Amino acid sequence: QVQLVESGGGSVQAGGSLRLSCAASAYTDTLACMAWFRQAPGKGRERVARIGIRDGSAFYADSVKGRFTISQDKAKNTMYLQMSGLQPEDTAMYYCAAGRTTCLGASFINYWGQGTQVTVSS
Repeated sequence: QVQLVESGGGSVQAGGSLRLSCAASAYTDTLACMAWFRQAPGKGRERVARIGIRDGSAFYADSVKGRFTISQDKAKNTMYLQMSGLQPEDTAMYYCAAGRTTCLGASFINYWGQGTQVTVSS
């Protein structure tokens, strides 16, 4: 079993930045990928970014490409999401996720964090 704990959410004004962190209790030996999802009120869960643990390959949703950067520190079993140029439409609960084989979508995720709220005001 892998526990994921997010931190770093908060409230910012449009154009601001935040960095989310996700600490995992176990990392490279059991997981293939980690990802960030977000869910706004009344909307479905959207994959924002994912990173391959072995090769560090990154994927971004079109809505955040060029503004968000996903990274990992294997020594600390921690994944990060650096968010810049935040806009009100980025407001959502952000979830850390991990997959044993793939992070293609929410249905493939094996482990979820509890979520951290990001609120962007105009």
